[in-house]
Amino acid sequence: MFGRGKASQPLGQIDVSGCDFLDNSLEFARLWVDPEGPSTYLIEPRHLGADPFVFGMAMVDTIRHAARAYAHAVGVTEEHALERIYEGFDAERGMNTTGLDTIQDVGEPD
Repeated sequence: MFGRGKASQPLGQIDVSGCDFLDNSLEFARLWVDPEGPSTYLIEPRHLGADPFVFGMAMVDTIRHAARAYAHAVGVTEEHALERIYEGFDAERGMNTTGLDTIQDVGEPD
């Protein structure tokens, strides 16, 4: 399901069709990476409420889930994956490698 796709699933898209626990959920972020280009992030903060603090909490939860996913996918410990993720987080936070001037206004989400 995660990252591999089905024959009917577009390449690079995560199949969530079997995740019925998402039925009452609101999507607030999508992330893409082009191996030879920029990353793209679409954020809908209104689905989290008015306080950006909640987005921060969601990102930490996401990082913890990512560490577990990396541990299973590449055979490292969850602790090692978490440490490396936070190292990357701190490196980017300390000196952004890309500016926000690449973001373009694409209008309101549907």
